[in-house]
Amino acid sequence: MDADRPIVDPHHHLWPAGDRVGYALDDLNADTGSGHHVIGTVFIECGAAHRSDGPESLRVVGETEFVAEAAAASRTRGGAPILGIVGAADLRGARVDEVLARHVEAGRGLFRGIRHAAAWDASDAIRPSHHHPPPELYIDAAFRAGFGCLAPAGLTFDAWLFHPQIPELTDLARAFPDTRIVVDHFGGPLGIGPYANDREGVFRSWRRDVAPLAACPNVFIKLGGMAMPINGYGWHKPPGRSPTSEEFVQAQGDYYRAAIDLFGPSRSMFESNFPVDRSSLSYRVLWNAFKRIAEPFNDTEKDAMFRGAAADFYRLAE
Repeated sequence: MDADRPIVDPHHHLWPAGDRVGYALDDLNADTGSGHHVIGTVFIECGAAHRSDGPESLRVVGETEFVAEAAAASRTRGGAPILGIVGAADLRGARVDEVLARHVEAGRGLFRGIRHAAAWDASDAIRPSHHHPPPELYIDAAFRAGFGCLAPAGLTFDAWLFHPQIPELTDLARAFPDTRIVVDHFGGPLGIGPYANDREGVFRSWRRDVAPLAACPNVFIKLGGMAMPINGYGWHKPPGRSPTSEEFVQAQGDYYRAAIDLFGPSRSMFESNFPVDRSSLSYRVLWNAFKRIAEPFNDTEKDAMFRGAAADFYRLAE
């Protein structure tokens, strides 16, 4: 659908060849080249290629070094170039300024921001994020001390959390109005554990809490990342069948329409979250679903959601 529309995919991961996940540049190129006009991407940290020695706080810089190499290769192999890198840092730690500076240096002009995930829930059925956060990370004083280093360094923040935590992110956004924040994966609406049989209640709770967050002009939202097991749609389970783009829109369209209504197209960006969401559907089908969702909007609004909002937020040189 709409095959010539330029797309910047603002959320994907990479892992070195031979890693347990195994999603390298060639795999990314196969997906971005599968039918849509992807003109660039943004890598988001995922715990890949950390250094095995040296100061603990600086081991995360190995991931930026790894992706900077991949980004250089992406410009010579063909396919969609990697235009930006978002890395990891423990913002509660000491010498945060040094960690940020090392990331910027390693990123070869592509480093754009930090993701420090807060995704945690009281239910034992829901595994916390890969950063193993404590409860209430985004309102923790030590975290906020490190968070305050981002804006002076010209860096953005990717927030990964679960939907009951959205008010904590709103409080953070209000406390740091000069720091640009993007909410990954709609703010993590949960659909397993105690939330498994309450899809309508989860949506109402999410809609109520995300409205004040959208009122913060420094906050953007990523539209996608909801085909993971934690979202409860079950598409990943064998012998399940991947949804068509129409079925995907029928299942999740209310979230997309509500988010775009609240944030507006200029602060809303479609994302793939690949290869994580690949367990549920293909890259081609996913972006066809996004294009179905965008059909009621005019061309300027579509361009914002498929390219412009990401380019603006991450300051991309396309």
